[in-house]
Amino acid sequence: MAADGMEVSAAAGGGGKQPQISLVGLFFACMVAGGVQYGWALQLSLLTPYVQTLGIPHALTSVMWLCGPIAGLLVQPCVGLYSDKCTSKLGRRRPFIFTGCIIICISVVIIGFSSDIGYALGDTTEDCKVYTGKRLHAAAFFVMGFWLLDFSNNTVQGPARALMADLAGSHGPSTANAIFVSWMAIGNILGYSSGSTDKWHNWFPFLQTRACCEACANLKAAFLVSVLFLGLATVVTMVFATEVPLDAAAAKQSEGEPSGPLAVFKGLANLPAGMPQVLIVTGLTWLSWFPFILFDTDWMGREMYHGRPDGSPAEVASFQEGVRQGAFGLLLNSVVLGASSFLIEPMCRKLTAKVVWVMSSFIVCVAMAMVTVLSSWSLGDIGGNVQDAAATDKGLKTAALALFVSLGFPFAVLCSVPFAVTAQLAASKGGGQGLCTGVLNISIVVPQMIIAVGSGPWDELFGKGNIPAFGVASVFAFCSAIAGIFMLPKQPKTSFRSVSMGGH
Repeated sequence: MAADGMEVSAAAGGGGKQPQISLVGLFFACMVAGGVQYGWALQLSLLTPYVQTLGIPHALTSVMWLCGPIAGLLVQPCVGLYSDKCTSKLGRRRPFIFTGCIIICISVVIIGFSSDIGYALGDTTEDCKVYTGKRLHAAAFFVMGFWLLDFSNNTVQGPARALMADLAGSHGPSTANAIFVSWMAIGNILGYSSGSTDKWHNWFPFLQTRACCEACANLKAAFLVSVLFLGLATVVTMVFATEVPLDAAAAKQSEGEPSGPLAVFKGLANLPAGMPQVLIVTGLTWLSWFPFILFDTDWMGREMYHGRPDGSPAEVASFQEGVRQGAFGLLLNSVVLGASSFLIEPMCRKLTAKVVWVMSSFIVCVAMAMVTVLSSWSLGDIGGNVQDAAATDKGLKTAALALFVSLGFPFAVLCSVPFAVTAQLAASKGGGQGLCTGVLNISIVVPQMIIAVGSGPWDELFGKGNIPAFGVASVFAFCSAIAGIFMLPKQPKTSFRSVSMGGH
């Protein structure tokens, strides 16, 4: 069974048997996932709209997100491999988690204070309330912090997932992934709640400066609070996630093996049976998700609320209101995500992971098609320009929020089932959780690179704002569902164990 294989893999990889951890201990050992996700939720909901206020045009904002896939492509597979072989007394995963969290905190501070840094370097001498021009120094530091944040996120996420697989023991990989997704949901709820409020500058008035007005101060405060939560989450994980260090014999055995990117590519040739097919379906699935992930709040601000980040005061206000409503929609999405995470396992046990995965792809296909329909309906003229559209009907705004809610369940599947299947395939081979998780990440970051490079030019070419990217997403979701039917490996229903406080 998968649970037994997971326990063996921990023993084989660590050179000694990993003690069984209680379900409560496993829950707290994963708290760092919630801390990282808090900042990630703020990044997704606020940074695409905010960077446009610094002078970066909408068509180039997607290119800014290239840092994520590049970091994932270079960092996570290598970090996963090195963590498999790490001989630190803290264990294999915790040193990378701790280091990555420190860098996350530094990058968040750079992002939050980018406007102040740009002002100090001479972007302008005017007050932010009257200045509407470009702020190139601020944009440069923002992008630097943004890229650093994505590199550090990838440093943490791979080892964190591998740590859960190492510690799962008799609870099984699906239980570990359900807990991981639950912490992601908690982080999302906190992050999107923070992003949906415009009161931060009232609660922390000292963060508002000549360079940083209300929207900037709100972002700055929300990110600083996320740093505090991440610090707490990191400490809790370091305490509860007690690892067995890699022993001398296992370390000596790995001395002659290739390391770095060479070992990652060598590992691609020795993946467990069924893993290549999982990588292909995962890639198609993420191609269907990234347009929504990158542009959801921007879509609300532009297409549904007809605002502009660089327009008249009224248009800016409409855009910011749409962004806040988008963050609220993501909050609702996260509530459904959290509830759904505990339904995934019984559904997989009854229907198999393959059926659940395919079903979620069909849901995404319909949802992305509905995004394009709502957008065109909201504009009132399919051939019209996004920025010249009339006022949005209240019913359409409600329908838009309903779409956020409907995507909660398939997002729970996206965040758990591929990783659970990967963990089970790795366990069947006797180890390599870090490498398999890192390789799986390649099939996530390559689609993000495609969307990041292509979505901006597509939108500019068709003059439709975010609509073309969502239309393409619907097509990819359909392709993912068809590929899943024919390519995903068949696994026993019993390999997915349900979660209970008793650990059974």
